[in-house]
Parts: sequence; C-alpha cells; structure tokens
Amino acid sequence: MKEKLFVVKIGGALIDDDELLNQFLEQFSEIKEKKILVHGGGKLATTLADKLGIEQKLVNGRRITDKDTLDIVAMVYAGGINKNIVAKLQQKKCKAIGFSGADANLIKAKKRKNAEIDFGFVGDVEEKSVNRKLINKLLKLSLTPVFSAITHDKKGNLLNTNADTIASVIAQSLSSKYEVELLYCFDKEGVLGDVDNPKSVIKTVSEEEFSILKEEGKLHKGILPKLENALGAVKNNVNKVFLIKETQLKNHIENHHAGTEICL
Repeated sequence: MKEKLFVVKIGGALIDDDELLNQFLEQFSEIKEKKILVHGGGKLATTLADKLGIEQKLVNGRRITDKDTLDIVAMVYAGGINKNIVAKLQQKKCKAIGFSGADANLIKAKKRKNAEIDFGFVGDVEEKSVNRKLINKLLKLSLTPVFSAITHDKKGNLLNTNADTIASVIAQSLSSKYEVELLYCFDKEGVLGDVDNPKSVIKTVSEEEFSILKEEGKLHKGILPKLENALGAVKNNVNKVFLIKETQLKNHIENHHAGTEICL
C-alpha cells in the first residue's frame, strides 16, 4: 500500500493576508502525512514594480515577464514570500525547506513560445520536468518542501511559471510512489455553479462538466487554470484532486467534506 502524500497549493489572496496565512500554515503544519506546499505570488511583486517605476503588462491575466520583472518576481517569490512561509512553518515545528525550481535542478522548464505574444521569461513545465528522485529523498528525511513559482531552463535563466501547473506536475511526478492528493486552496468554497452565490458549490466536476461550465461562461477566469491543471493531474494518475476554501484545510483533511472534487 502506497504512503499518503498531500500536495497543497496556495495563492496570492492568502499570501497577502498575514493573519489568514498564519492560520492556514497552522493547519498545514498539523498534517501528519508527508506534504509539499506550492505557493504563487501576491500583490507584493506588483507593488514593488510600481515603486521602482517598472511597468507591468498583463495579457489575459498572465504577467509578461521582461528581465526587470523577472528580477522582481524572483526576489519576491523565491526570496521574500518563500522564506517568510518557511520561517512561519519552522515556528510551528514543521521542518520546512524552501526551493525555487533552480535549486538542485528540482524543476526545469522550457521558455514559452507563442506566435502572437512574447511572454518573456515565462516557463512551461510538464511531469518530466520534476526531479522526483530528489524530492522523494527530501520527503524520506521528514522534510517539507516549499516551492515558489520560479523554475529554470538549464541555460542559466530563471523563468516565471504558473504555480497551479507546478503543483499539478509535482503531484503527477510522485503519483507512482505515493497515494497523492492534490489540493488547490483558494478564497472560494469550491467550484461555484453561480459565482454570486457562495453556497452554490458543485461537489464534483468531470471533464465533460468542466467543458459545459466553460462554454456557458459560468467560470471565473481565475479558476480556469486551476481546473485545467486539476484535470491534467487526474488524467495522470493523481489519486484525488480537490478545490477547497483555504480556511477548510483541516476540516477537509479530517473529514473530506470540503470543496469540489475533480474527476474524470
């Protein structure tokens, strides 16, 4: 029987709220099974860019990452945010260790190619991008890896990478060794049938149902990459995938009552 592993992803809204982040990390630290945390950015990178007079460009919600912006997101994501989370977890007796994908060649990426838009230093990853052997060794040492959304291309360049995708490919890469449960934690109760009604949680979403919801325009654009990556994980042997409210982590771990489960 495979050992249980939780891969948990958190985003900017939680990171930007010190009190909520602290409460979440308390719940995360109490998970007894092996665990990995993946975090995105937050408003800090945009705030710092504004202070430095570096214009930020977004296309369909995705940040164009030129060299100056890359310097900022690397400092903020892999530096400030990552080490702040690691320090808070140490306080809670969780032996966390922080990484970017460049550290020990843990996650390499390919620079995104797009005929219409030059995204700059943005990386795309897949399951084989992950150094699963080394991550497994870290887990066996009872360490909790904490990954920022910064990868590298093995050519000396850092790349800004989607954190939802990083969480998905890490979960996929370790699914042969562990019974992996991937949790996307965000500020909604789950996938909502009506974005204006927080109680309209859809308990399960299949690939077919996702296509229908997308066609009907019922999905907020921020949830699309989560669902796309969640479905990719389920298709590639990740045991369970849920989208849950960040305050419900402990309840979900103990009772499996929270959020939306993604299934085939």
